[in-house]
Amino acid sequence: MDFVFVSGNLALDLVGTLKWRRTEPEEGLATPADAVRWAVAAGLLTTPPAAGADELERLRSLREALYRLVMGGAGPGDLTTVNAAAARARTSVVLTAAGTQRTGTLDAVAAEAARAGIDLLDLMYAGADVRLRECERPACTRVFLDRSRAGTRSWCGMAECGNRVKAREYRARKAAR
Repeated sequence: MDFVFVSGNLALDLVGTLKWRRTEPEEGLATPADAVRWAVAAGLLTTPPAAGADELERLRSLREALYRLVMGGAGPGDLTTVNAAAARARTSVVLTAAGTQRTGTLDAVAAEAARAGIDLLDLMYAGADVRLRECERPACTRVFLDRSRAGTRSWCGMAECGNRVKAREYRARKAAR
């Protein structure tokens, strides 16, 4: 699975690693190696760490807690899960002659995502103009920040959902003629 980063927030990009939640869920973080690949693709790590099943489970638990919090259906342990992840050590960033090196564990990656989620939720709770949307493609459950000028972004991204919706609409118009 290729990872896409179209949500506009690290926490929401983590939430997007579980696709099609309402129909046939597709797990993007099936193995610890998948989670490490996601962390590198997200730019959080340049050096892939060793990772185990426990770290993967904590990252997935964080993802689900974040999803419920941003969608308004938080469970009793969701704040505890997010806060516990945020309290862990973060990734380490070092500038070298060859560029930036980012290292850490999957728990450090979870800490970064948790803090991004806390920052986003803090803005939402404070009443800031945060245009949080879920993709309008019926099967898609990806959540994103709408930063379009008009505030009318409908799809998580054109590559997957937008193109499919537009192609379906085009075929329907053509068939109607």
